[in-house]
Amino acid sequence: MNRRDLMRLRRLGSETPRGTAEAPGATDLLRIHRPGMGSAFEIRLGARVPGAVELAGRALDRVEALEVQLTIYSDDSEVSRLNRTAHAGPVAVESGLFALLERARALSEWSGGAYDVTAGALSQAWGFVRGPRRVPSEAERTEALARSGWRKLRLDRERRTVAFDVEGMVINLGSIGKGFAIDRAVDVIRSHWLPTSALVHGGRSSLFALGSPPGRFADRWEIALRNPFDDETPLGVFRVRNRAIGTSGGAFQRFEADGRTYGHILDPRTGEPAAGPASVTVLAPDAAEADALSTALYVMGPEAARDLVARRPEVGVVFVEEGPADRSPRVVAMGLGPGDYASS
Repeated sequence: MNRRDLMRLRRLGSETPRGTAEAPGATDLLRIHRPGMGSAFEIRLGARVPGAVELAGRALDRVEALEVQLTIYSDDSEVSRLNRTAHAGPVAVESGLFALLERARALSEWSGGAYDVTAGALSQAWGFVRGPRRVPSEAERTEALARSGWRKLRLDRERRTVAFDVEGMVINLGSIGKGFAIDRAVDVIRSHWLPTSALVHGGRSSLFALGSPPGRFADRWEIALRNPFDDETPLGVFRVRNRAIGTSGGAFQRFEADGRTYGHILDPRTGEPAAGPASVTVLAPDAAEADALSTALYVMGPEAARDLVARRPEVGVVFVEEGPADRSPRVVAMGLGPGDYASS
């Protein structure tokens, strides 16, 4: 099990089989997918939507363009150039990237630093970026912490510039970039001349449900929450319409050293892997927020998160924790509305 497989899309209606000549039914879905951002993006549209394939292609083109801009795995990306130069003075950036950084900084403040896109130096120190994965020395961790911290990120809205207070700070948008790309793909679908419903997901850990499933106008999309301890037994079902889901879990990237397992989700405040639950799933108005909050709340845990979630009525959360060996996992839900979630 990994982060990309923490959610399972429940089958809704029939899907048009390849090679058939039959006209699609009202509930049939087209599934168009493409690799992106280290995962696989998929768009599900009603098979009767005029120009559905071309529409999905344009949405996935938008995802592809954002990957070129946001990735840290290419020296030519806008984010990589920003990481190399922003310590020397303010750097003007594209408007969408600036808005994303503003939002990320606001979420860092909201979470008390449990979420922080400036902590890329820590991920590098632990080898979670390009490897090899390893436990850094105390001196290496301390040095990486000194090059991290959302308060060292300077954003000038009037000039649309970004500056770093310290040299060597590294922005890594991996915890919000996929959700942001999903949101922009949804924007493309919303711009279609005919109102269109769709399900857009990236690797099954991040998705947005637009409208209702084709042919089921009063219903919501149904998304099964996987059991981290038993892949064949879902824990429950989310029912969503015009909302996003983001899931984080520590099993996506991990390694063992000296008999101990280390997960890839780091606590930016300490520079150590967070001892989080098995998974955290967030329902939010958009996928960028759902992705970022699932990471923040994984670091914080349910008790620390309760008061914060209570102040965001548009957000719902499900924590999955390991239960006793002979019992089911413990599920802690908060902020969910009527019909948002049903346990199995």
